[in-house]
Amino acid sequence: MRSISGLSISWLLPLLFALACGGGDAPPGSDAAGSSGASNGSAASAGVESAGDTLAGPAPESVAGVEARTGGPVPQDIVLVTIDTLRADAVGFMGNTEVRTPELDKIALEGRVYDRAYAHNVVTLPSHTNMLTGLYPHQHGVRENSGFRLGDDVPTLATLLGEAGFRTGAFIAAFPLDARYGLNRGFDVYDDQYPEGANADQFLGAERPGDEVVKAAVDWWDKNAGQKRFLWLHLYDPHAPYLPPEPWATEYRERPYLGEVAATDSYLEPLFSRLRPNRDKTLLVVTSDHGEALGSHGEQSHGLFCYEPTLRVPLVLWGGTVVAGRDQRLAGHVDFLPTILKTLDLPIPENVAGRDLLSGGGTTDALYFEALTTYYNRGWAPLRGVVTDSHKMIELPLPELYDLDNDPAETTNVVRDERRLFRDLREILPSESWPPAEVREVSAAEMEKLRSLGYLADTPDTKKIFSAEDDPKNLVDVDRKIHETIEAYSLGRYVDAVRTAQELVNERPDMVTGYEYMALSLRQLEKPAEAIAVLRSALDRGLSHATLLRQLGLTYAENGYAQEAIDVLSPMAESGDPETLNALGIALSDAGRHAEGLAVLRRGLELDPSAPKTLEALGVVTLRTGDAPGAQRFLEQALERNPRLPFCWNTLGVAHAYQGRTIEAMDAWENAVSIDGRQYDALYNLGMTALRTGQSDRARSALERYISIAPAERYAADIANARRALSTLR
Repeated sequence: MRSISGLSISWLLPLLFALACGGGDAPPGSDAAGSSGASNGSAASAGVESAGDTLAGPAPESVAGVEARTGGPVPQDIVLVTIDTLRADAVGFMGNTEVRTPELDKIALEGRVYDRAYAHNVVTLPSHTNMLTGLYPHQHGVRENSGFRLGDDVPTLATLLGEAGFRTGAFIAAFPLDARYGLNRGFDVYDDQYPEGANADQFLGAERPGDEVVKAAVDWWDKNAGQKRFLWLHLYDPHAPYLPPEPWATEYRERPYLGEVAATDSYLEPLFSRLRPNRDKTLLVVTSDHGEALGSHGEQSHGLFCYEPTLRVPLVLWGGTVVAGRDQRLAGHVDFLPTILKTLDLPIPENVAGRDLLSGGGTTDALYFEALTTYYNRGWAPLRGVVTDSHKMIELPLPELYDLDNDPAETTNVVRDERRLFRDLREILPSESWPPAEVREVSAAEMEKLRSLGYLADTPDTKKIFSAEDDPKNLVDVDRKIHETIEAYSLGRYVDAVRTAQELVNERPDMVTGYEYMALSLRQLEKPAEAIAVLRSALDRGLSHATLLRQLGLTYAENGYAQEAIDVLSPMAESGDPETLNALGIALSDAGRHAEGLAVLRRGLELDPSAPKTLEALGVVTLRTGDAPGAQRFLEQALERNPRLPFCWNTLGVAHAYQGRTIEAMDAWENAVSIDGRQYDALYNLGMTALRTGQSDRARSALERYISIAPAERYAADIANARRALSTLR
């Protein structure tokens, strides 16, 4: 029975996802020894005004061959602002009349707008690596969000400007740009302090709001006044899920993506207001890492295709040395580094792929791009291509060629009519871009954080020969179901998530994703036996993927099957993955082997000394040994790093109770419940403690709520106790 009567701690739950654990004698299931064109969707539902998928914009002047640099004083301040997932047509200065972006529009009016600007990747990490190195992804080696790290031998804007005497600061909004991926090199400050460890299993967390990021950035900016400064500001708000704050949530109720864009624009005012007085000594670059499909060609978000809505990006250069106007020359992310270095009269590394955007004579004839997310994560065909000032060529099993001048929505594939042009453009593809390097092992912690942001992070065996059935155009329905599953899960619609995940399993039984998300959803529905059965069925099919094994071990651990969890997780512990070590440490403690559990958890803490979930697990096991003050220290350290850890608050309440601090204990349980209403044990302990201390109203509220929501099968004895307690209040 889970109770704190007599300050017993036998009720503590052995899990990492803040769900209560159950008991049992045997684990469930233990007896089981086409066309080459692409359909054109609509962006209307997201409120992006466009003609089909055409990226609208005012008719710009032609400036090919015009010098766009004034020859004024060398800038003392360099600022790079990257707005994640911002479509080129989602801002006012690119012609969108359905969104208010006054801050960006004013910068665009005063600066130089590049109407044909492109990314080279359609996911976050490689795109930003392209910007900061001036290299294509096959040159610097970062090809996807997970499994890659920029090498220490690759110069970046930060390392080069740091050597030139600049103070360097980066302020990052989300996990895909975590310092572990190597972009922190050269920065005096690399502030990636987004929340860690909260609700990772609910696809929430691992990012922070734009206004908080801007505040940290301008504080650094002000503190370094009078010195040469390079600031990189990364904002993540337009990324899915689209949940703009008020007043934008109400104003853009039918267009939440645009609501996120409008909110992001407002967040930039404190920075832009600081730059304007020193415009003559500043060079500002504003862009996005990639766009968002919003239904175009059947794609829900980004990463699958490289059509205009995801590949084309807004780009503005602003400052005293920049000639204002609109520019029709081709521009890419690789052009940023040489443009900035040229403006500063600094040498440009010889191997840089980009060109100076502010010099006359144009930039480049063609830009390379790729989309390898589904190749790495699902084993689908890789997408590579080139874009020119008039055409886009896409190399796939079902190849594509589009006339962008006459068909900007890319509705008509002209590859059969323009075979020679297709062959010529295919010859431009860099030979070294294929085959790509294999990924390193992706840890469970990385997978959870990337999944919390809607990215997949599996690492299946990849192949090198592909057919039409591997072409993402023929798998767009599978991609849609994956996104539907993620959306349903993130919104708490777990029954729907189970249904769509089952459809994935039926359609692609050899793909890990469906099994993984179905099991996650069943766990949220308090159906651990079914979750275990799903995971075991995947393993029986030969899908012995580390992701599935780890989740099976976690499910065993959080439902009281300690030995089964130990059996599954022990062989994986040598990988050194902190999340696996956390689960194993808790499972060992569940089995009464507290000393072994603590040793395993300390190994995890050595790997990541600031990991909130490892500190939380250490607090749980330390409390089980009877050391309440020691447990309190671990738990408070975890909450310092992330105050939104409901199970951590729950356990801290018990630690306080053991030390006779009833008020602090009840406050901690209140915090747990306010963060996660399904903290059943916190509700129970709050109610019973309030009853004992004579707080009748507080006791009644907590116990009535506990009785109404706690799973009856798992909490039958405690529910009966709560009912008896309530009867004394009537």
